Amino acid sequence: MDVIQQRIEQSETHLFKAVFPNTTNHYDTLFGGTALQLMDEVSFICATRFSRQKVVTVSTDKIDFDTAIPQGTIIELIGRVDEVGRTSCVVKVEIYMENMYSDERQKAVTGYFTFVAVDDQKKPIPMLPGARN
Repeated sequence: MDVIQQRIEQSETHLFKAVFPNTTNHYDTLFGGTALQLMDEVSFICATRFSRQKVVTVSTDKIDFDTAIPQGTIIELIGRVDEVGRTSCVVKVEIYMENMYSDERQKAVTGYFTFVAVDDQKKPIPMLPGARN
């Protein structure tokens, strides 16, 4: 396994949350803004673990809300580096929902987040330490 693939494997990030009433909308489903905030957080952690650099979100792309996530479910967010560039990476985040009282599990949301590695002056730097400029 090459170094980049190994770093991708090691940086995969998982977060579990319960969907409580304070995170839902008037339909008693997870508020879209809350889902996006959690996805950005997971993707940030994943990109940071991958690069071990300071990173900033520069774009989101193709966020698909396939299924509403009802109050009272458990969600798992999984972030995994999907693409690697010289100064950037793209993290794919999927949200799976599961019923608390059965084995039912379903993918509900998928999105892509692009990050750029930056120095202390907020200038882009190589995503991976030791990479050539």
